[in-house]
Amino acid sequence: MTNILITGAGSGIGRVTARAFLAAGWQVGLIGRRQAALEETAGGNAAALVLPCDVTDPAAVDAAFKAAFDRWGRLDVLFNNAGQSAPAAPIDEIAVDTWLQVNAVNITGMFLCARAAFGQMRRQSPQGGRIINNGSISAHVPRPGSVPYTMSKHAVTGLTRTLGLDGRAFNIACGQIDIGNALTEMAARFPAGVPQADGAIRTEPVMDAAHVADAVMHMATLPLSVNIPFVTIMARDMPYIGRG
Repeated sequence: MTNILITGAGSGIGRVTARAFLAAGWQVGLIGRRQAALEETAGGNAAALVLPCDVTDPAAVDAAFKAAFDRWGRLDVLFNNAGQSAPAAPIDEIAVDTWLQVNAVNITGMFLCARAAFGQMRRQSPQGGRIINNGSISAHVPRPGSVPYTMSKHAVTGLTRTLGLDGRAFNIACGQIDIGNALTEMAARFPAGVPQADGAIRTEPVMDAAHVADAVMHMATLPLSVNIPFVTIMARDMPYIGRG
């Protein structure tokens, strides 16, 4: 049976994607800080493996990945999804602690989980697997006042490109999904209006997060000889093409 680890599986895109993979018959490891939220995602499905873990903690990440490997005997896919945003503000009004926390999750957490997955995929037999990083529209263009989040998502792109290159020798594929305005807790305010580049407050269209899960499923089920390095999925009319 094919298996996948999903970080940030206790809510939002992680939860929707985890449930889609469970419905498709995969074994799914659910990584996140809150056990109760992970149990809710699992919904009692016997194919779900609940793995409470803070992705910023190296020892906790290694232990979670080892637990999954011990259960399954291999790791086929990592959806490296966990992420955090911050309230919009000019850079001089952003607390250093806010910067550190966003990047602890969005950069260090991404690195630690990719590192653990890459190591297991490299060592297992048959060798190989797939890593799918959750980037963002902000990996391409920023929203106003988004220095920590935007910088972190540009860093994710660097991770994806490098792993896509380094993984070739070990039959490991790495791609990135850049998501715009999927309706989760993070995007709940968009229909009510959010700041634009010209200073106006405008409503923005959103899309069902199930479409993201469908895209991740497509990436995950490709043969390892095929890769989608980058894919953008977004609410059609959101201000990305022509943003600003």
